[in-house]
Amino acid sequence: MLPKSLTWLLNNNMKLITFVSLIFLPSPSTCLAIAPASRIFSSCSISSLTTSLASEAQMRPAYDGRDASEDDEIHISSIQNNKSHHTIQITTEKTLAEAGPLSMTFEELTEALGGAGRAKIVWDCYKLGIDPAYMFGSVVNLGEDDYESIVSQLPSQRRTQKLGPGTLDKLQKLYQNSYGGKNPSVTNVEDGIATLTHISRASDRTTKLLLKMSDGYEVETVIIPWKGKRSTLCISSQVGCRQGCTFCATGKMGKLRSLTADEIVSQMFFAQKICRLEELPSISNVVFMGMGEPSDNSRNVVKATKVLTTRRFFSLAANKVTVSTVAPDPGCFMEFASSPCVLAWSVHAVRDDLRKKLVPTTKYTMVELRQGLIEALLTRPLNARTCMLEVALMKDVNDRLEHADDLSEFIQGMIDQVPGIKPHINLIPYNDIGEHSLYEKPLTKDVTAFQKRLQSKGMYTHVRSTRGDDKTSACGQLATTKPKSLKITH
Repeated sequence: MLPKSLTWLLNNNMKLITFVSLIFLPSPSTCLAIAPASRIFSSCSISSLTTSLASEAQMRPAYDGRDASEDDEIHISSIQNNKSHHTIQITTEKTLAEAGPLSMTFEELTEALGGAGRAKIVWDCYKLGIDPAYMFGSVVNLGEDDYESIVSQLPSQRRTQKLGPGTLDKLQKLYQNSYGGKNPSVTNVEDGIATLTHISRASDRTTKLLLKMSDGYEVETVIIPWKGKRSTLCISSQVGCRQGCTFCATGKMGKLRSLTADEIVSQMFFAQKICRLEELPSISNVVFMGMGEPSDNSRNVVKATKVLTTRRFFSLAANKVTVSTVAPDPGCFMEFASSPCVLAWSVHAVRDDLRKKLVPTTKYTMVELRQGLIEALLTRPLNARTCMLEVALMKDVNDRLEHADDLSEFIQGMIDQVPGIKPHINLIPYNDIGEHSLYEKPLTKDVTAFQKRLQSKGMYTHVRSTRGDDKTSACGQLATTKPKSLKITH
């Protein structure tokens, strides 16, 4: 039988004209092609289309960073699939913002700039923390950088190549498009997507960067050097956080807004610059443990993890990128299950009443949340089932041996259900968050006893070294203030 085609005119509100052709093939699978006026998609199955459309809503953030479920989403109302009838109803409520140059795939950037060579030059600059507009613009503006020194660090085959005015213009438009046209003044990375406004240096060389976004909101990101050989970058995913952990300075801010994928990646951009200029060890690890709850901004965090681990970009190994979540719901782990990262859970306490005290927004039991992590880990290959469980220890609150026993039993429940699991327990002595702090730092002897009790039960347990606390750069101490002229975006 010859293939038959049906063309559907979709989207009742007429804001977007989308043509869908259903092509019935002799095989059991049904292929479908979407052809919007501005973009052509390759053939895929109906089930794949559903996934693609949902992903499109997740992967293209609105400038204000709100979740796709709030108002920037594609609803797939119904899908019926049988031998005689196929129905797909799609409603696009709002045109979503595009990915910017920092979060585009290499293929997307290549197409946008008109050549792979141009995309490579752009990323040669990004990896060094150099803005291409400042490197190749009509006026070279490298600040503290030396032009010849920068050129010497570029790949030898591209040291004589430059970006012309036409390519720089295209790049500027991509920055603007990444904000959905809401911020046309953003024409580059530095002093555009973000501006480095302050650097705090602790006695142990931990370095905190204060970055102001294009709308005036600020976030902090921290470079943590280790023994002169490598550095870890602690990245923020939101301005503030809505989870309200009572021991965390960020939680006291509330959520102001989520960061776009480009804004998240820009933190790595600036960190690369500072490590190079101040001769700090190069960044080999990235942890999403700064400001914000990653699962409340999962689409942009997922995109950022892919940029960090892409070989042509920052080229970190997937096991060197860690995404930590307090787990607002059991399903949050699955959002990162297929991402190139290690999953980390901020546990803090396994007794439901105590955890509710530490994390007041908790709505699920710890057993329910644990099951969500178990299901996410089971989707991963056996060699990718390492997970981290974090506990912020507070004096006389959750640092007793009975709490260690509870934690051991709780984790054993995961070990029994997940073949190949490698749970790492990370104990974090509480860091003072200043005025109105409810807790105290635990005694060193109690932390050591807690660790040894877990180790005696076969649990791999590490005590995180306190770094940068003399400059409020340690875990739980990050916070910024909201500019008076700005409205809070929930």
